[in-house]
This record gives sequence, structure tokens and C-alpha cells, in this order.
Amino acid sequence: QVQLVESGGGLVQAGGSLRLSCVASGRTFSRNFMGWFRQAPGKEREFVAAIRWRSSSTYYADSVKGRFTISRDIAKNTVYLQMNGLKPEDTAVYYCAATYSSGTYYSANDYNYWGQGTQVTVSS
Repeated sequence: QVQLVESGGGLVQAGGSLRLSCVASGRTFSRNFMGWFRQAPGKEREFVAAIRWRSSSTYYADSVKGRFTISRDIAKNTVYLQMNGLKPEDTAVYYCAATYSSGTYYSANDYNYWGQGTQVTVSS
């Protein structure tokens, strides 16, 4: 069994920064991607960023490219999301997820495990 615990959300002014952390417990063997998704009120959950666990290759949604950075620490079994230049439209609950399948990095349906989510609110 894999458990994911996010932290680091909060309230920040537009233009500010936050760093989200996601600590994973359980197996790392055959883990393919870890990703961040977000869901704003009344909207569907959307892909934000992903990292291939073994190679550390990274992938981003166009809306966050150049502002957000995903990284991972294998020794700590942790993935991070550094968010700079935050905008009010980044306001959402952010979820960490892990996949052990051979599916995509961008589809929520391909992820096997999810954290409980952390709220990020950006004021204008």
C-alpha cells in the first residue's frame, strides 16, 4: 500500500511563491510517475506537473510552464512543487499522485494513489 501526504499549501498574494511537498510511504519499486494535479471549485481535476521517478524527466501543463518546478528526492521519497509567480487562477486544491502503471503522466485516470489534497489560495 502507498500513502501520500501533501503539505505546504496556504494563502499568498499574486506574484508570490509557495512550495508544496508530498511524502510517499510504501514501495518505490516500479513507480513510474509522480504528479501534481489541481481542482478548482466547479472545475474538473487538471494536470499540473509530473516527474518520472527513475529518470527525473519532468512534464508541465502549458498554464504553469516557466513558473512551476517539480522535483523529487529519492532518499526522502518526496516530490516537491515549487510555485513562483502565482496567479489568482492558480487557486485550487492541489493533489499529489503516484502511478505504477505504464499509462500517461497527464491523465488522472492513470494514477493509482492520491493524497488528501492541500489548499492553495492566491489573492489578487
